[in-house]
Amino acid sequence: MSRTPKEELSQVAALPFRIKDGQIEVLLVTSRETKRWLIPKGWPMKGKKPHKAAAREAEEEAGVKGAIKAEPLGHYNYWKRRAAHFDLCRVNVYPLEVSKQLKSWREKGQREAQWFAVEEAALQVLEPALADLIRSLPQHV
Repeated sequence: MSRTPKEELSQVAALPFRIKDGQIEVLLVTSRETKRWLIPKGWPMKGKKPHKAAAREAEEEAGVKGAIKAEPLGHYNYWKRRAAHFDLCRVNVYPLEVSKQLKSWREKGQREAQWFAVEEAALQVLEPALADLIRSLPQHV
């Protein structure tokens, strides 16, 4: 069975969250170029399970570590900007319960990171399916 390029474009993402004063909060980061709010994501890594790759992205982009679930919460699609065109990308999202925020990490200073209440986080992101995943988080915690 041959794979189409569309099927190959899949990414992994972490949905970092914490429970503070009984409320679930979600950590969003800004993209480097457009500064819009999103969750830490990247390409699968050779030799790493998808959820472990998602955890690595959270550490590099948001400076957080914690327990990540091996099963995705779900997925969303977005248009990945390329030099001359856009590619449709599917992103599998893994919930990450943050236990540690690092003082220094790889992309510190390149992105903003901010904690939001669940509904507020859902309103900040552009992709409706990602907003739905964020809203569904409390049922999975």
